Amino acid sequence: MATIYDFTAETLDGKPAPLSEWKGKVVLIVNTASKCGFTPQYKGLEELYRKHRDRGFVVLGFPCNQFGAQEPGDAAEIASFCSLTYDVDFPMMRKIDVNGPAAHPLYKHLKSAKKGVLGTEGIKWNFTKFLVGRDGEVVGRFAPTVEPSALERAVEALL
Repeated sequence: MATIYDFTAETLDGKPAPLSEWKGKVVLIVNTASKCGFTPQYKGLEELYRKHRDRGFVVLGFPCNQFGAQEPGDAAEIASFCSLTYDVDFPMMRKIDVNGPAAHPLYKHLKSAKKGVLGTEGIKWNFTKFLVGRDGEVVGRFAPTVEPSALERAVEALL
């Protein structure tokens, strides 16, 4: 059975980022967008990250432009927006697709491991969140409407 550690992403600056780098950590994987109604969640994600990173927690942001074209920028624009607007310090990956034939293999795995409402796999919108335990197994899937602060208890339980 695959875990998230079997996948590799690419950072915003184009470097390979094997997810095995975060082996043994609790990981929150989020598809993000800079021009979405949920974009202010960057603030809560960063707060959650800063509060728990010293205990083995990391947030991984995956920009995606598949929902209302709300992430139109290139890697440099995304990095600048995240840094200047929300002081994001957690790792941000290169823009990917999360649905369809070009969906990143990690997202194919995440969607299969934790299905959405009524057993659907597709990501419905930006800021869908997947919580992963220290063993690399997906333990939770949270809708875009779930604020990062609402994940506090779930994160604490895994730490």
